[in-house]
Amino acid sequence: MKTINAIRMAGQEILPLVEGGKGVSVSTGISSGHWAASGGVGTISVVNADSYDDQGRVVPQVYHGRTRRERHEELINYAISGGITQARAAYDLADGQGRIHANILWEMGAAERIITGVLEGAKGLISGLTCGAGMPYRLADIAMRFGVHYYPIVSSARAFNALWKRAYSKAADLLGGVVYEDPWLAGGHNGLSNGEDPTKPQAPYERVLELRRLMRTFGLGDTPIIMAGGVWWLEEWEDWIDNPDLGPVAFQFGTRPLLTRESPIPETWKQTLLHLKPGDVYLNKFSPTGFYSSAVNNSFMRGLRERSERQVAFSGEPLGAHVAPFGVGARKRLVYLAPADLARAEAWEAEGFTEALRTPDSTLVFETRERAAEIMADQVACMGCLSECRFSNWSQHGPDFSNGRKADPRSFCIQKTLQSISHAAPDDVEATEHNLMFGGQNATRFASDPFYSNGFVPSVKQLVERILTGR
Repeated sequence: MKTINAIRMAGQEILPLVEGGKGVSVSTGISSGHWAASGGVGTISVVNADSYDDQGRVVPQVYHGRTRRERHEELINYAISGGITQARAAYDLADGQGRIHANILWEMGAAERIITGVLEGAKGLISGLTCGAGMPYRLADIAMRFGVHYYPIVSSARAFNALWKRAYSKAADLLGGVVYEDPWLAGGHNGLSNGEDPTKPQAPYERVLELRRLMRTFGLGDTPIIMAGGVWWLEEWEDWIDNPDLGPVAFQFGTRPLLTRESPIPETWKQTLLHLKPGDVYLNKFSPTGFYSSAVNNSFMRGLRERSERQVAFSGEPLGAHVAPFGVGARKRLVYLAPADLARAEAWEAEGFTEALRTPDSTLVFETRERAAEIMADQVACMGCLSECRFSNWSQHGPDFSNGRKADPRSFCIQKTLQSISHAAPDDVEATEHNLMFGGQNATRFASDPFYSNGFVPSVKQLVERILTGR
């Protein structure tokens, strides 16, 4: 195994090991501060980060506004307060070592207002901004305003080309690195384009080499590329290290830091990770963002998949094959199904899935009365955590603050489920089984890696030391 040497990133010598940012109270100041103290890049998430009261207890993010717009303002205030809190904790723990970055999602609600508020309230504590989930053209403007380096997350050379030509060329000196997030391997939301097949993964080497060749045409040959997604043992990436064709490369770890002593996730989540098997991580498109995402295939994910399978097309009047009348809702308003679909709908009703919910695609999905009521309640309680949401039809843009489409019951309230799992009690198995549990495709390797034998959970320091051995 080659020696893992420090690389130069944004004018500082650091280990080429980056903690991946994971939102909603998972990448905290404690985990990222310890990662930076070990000599790498620690990453706090400012996506609905936690803040604390005078006794050190998490402040529950409870919403009192009567309208979505009022609740959206509450969400922004929570996010800014939490981001500042986590930045201070990370900076203190790092004690001048490594670097502290802040991760944001460009598609989160009020992303620009939130990161601006955090940077204003945590001046000098954050040295870099990492941002993906969309095309963050204004990221460079924010970096210039506060004098911090920025690290866009892309999944292709094509995406970086668009960002560079439109915006980033004006702030080339603050571009600290480019994160290549593999759309088939990374956890959380993935950047699969419409032209890429989610079932046919491409090897990352050629895609990263294409990115480097493009960057060299812009004079960015020495700007690090951070490989994110699928990184577990560095000995498996030995041909990337000190490779003159690829140039300087760092490696991002998103899934492995979940299983450390400093990781804030509940014990039941950690135990789930230790026992995952191949096939237990599922690339899906249920997210209200519209992006593909990678998550553990638990009861929550299976429920979403089964709901979508209980689906038939309808028309508002007899048309073509849709000639069989079917009553929807309490008033049994007529729509028309194909005869074969009517038989399926009646069978689902007989099984207890009595509520037919309309989707934006002129289909009906069938759910139990209890689950249908929960969906409606979640949609009504929307606080605008995304810039646009398929599940609730929220848009942060006026005048009507709607994306112009009907709310989609095939999706879910991502804010609710991520808050529920990240703040679950240590022994709450139900919370980890019935909420969204993001994870990269490598999450199934915890069970087979001898480092985690007998349920061993390392400290962040021990994990970094292990990674530096190649394992």
